[in-house]
Amino acid sequence: MRGAQGYALRRITQIPVAFLIISVLVFGLIHLTPGDPVELALPPRSSPELIESIRKQFGLDRPLYIQYCDWLAKMVQGDLGKSIQTGESVRTMIAVRLPVTFTLATTATVISVIVALFGVIAAVRWHSRTDYVVLLLSTLGMSVPNFFTGMVLILMFGLVFRILPISGFVNPFSDPVKGLRHIILPAISLGLIYAALHIRMVRSSMLEVLKQDYVRTAHAKGLSKRVIILRHALKNAMLPIITVVAMNYAYMLGGSIVIEQVFALPGIGRLLIDAVNTRDFPVIQGILMIAAVIFLIINLLADLCYGIIDPRIKY
Repeated sequence: MRGAQGYALRRITQIPVAFLIISVLVFGLIHLTPGDPVELALPPRSSPELIESIRKQFGLDRPLYIQYCDWLAKMVQGDLGKSIQTGESVRTMIAVRLPVTFTLATTATVISVIVALFGVIAAVRWHSRTDYVVLLLSTLGMSVPNFFTGMVLILMFGLVFRILPISGFVNPFSDPVKGLRHIILPAISLGLIYAALHIRMVRSSMLEVLKQDYVRTAHAKGLSKRVIILRHALKNAMLPIITVVAMNYAYMLGGSIVIEQVFALPGIGRLLIDAVNTRDFPVIQGILMIAAVIFLIINLLADLCYGIIDPRIKY
């Protein structure tokens, strides 16, 4: 227990260091990009005096190191600043859009994990026709871009059969049925590529475990195939899969920009695209730092789950 607690403590103490490094990179790279956000926010032919006053209002006239220290101090207190374009609180803008992206990424992850169970079937029936079909489908799934999958789903289920909506978002907590109908197509489009990757990971991990001595011993003891696969093999094959699923979930939260654009979802991805086009520095910085924090937390939880699934692990 002490070893596990020490490992958890060390991992937690690494988060502030990683957060600080990421904040320096985010702030520095964004301010190195060309284009003045104040000039983009104001109408053309605005007077130099007005531009300078707006720059002073947002602190853009100060040296970069002072801007960074001020931004970091406020961010630690939960203040992500205000949008240069709209003057709205960045924290409020992100809080409104984050549930959309969370719903999309979570649904896509659930779909990818369910589909990944075909990897277990492929491993159990190694070198059979089923194995070859699963490998072929997973290869196709990784080869097709998610935006193309999204457009095909829109064409089929939205325009031809007209059984599912092709745009917009409904909170599933307010209306579960309508919310699921709106999110299912973008979730499938986003999750299929990751599902194909998970299938291959599950298959490879299961094949590795099925060759172990304790599995052969379980067969020799007369245990049923179902018990051996579910209770012994699958549980021990889960360790590398947890890392992949957790990391892919974090990537979905930060990388669903294309799908949100295709299905017109008001998520973080679309907000980031709009902020990049207008050089809205506070919004870009806020989104990237929130994404970084989520990524660090998910990575930490995935590492800590190892000990729960396999108590033999010594931290």
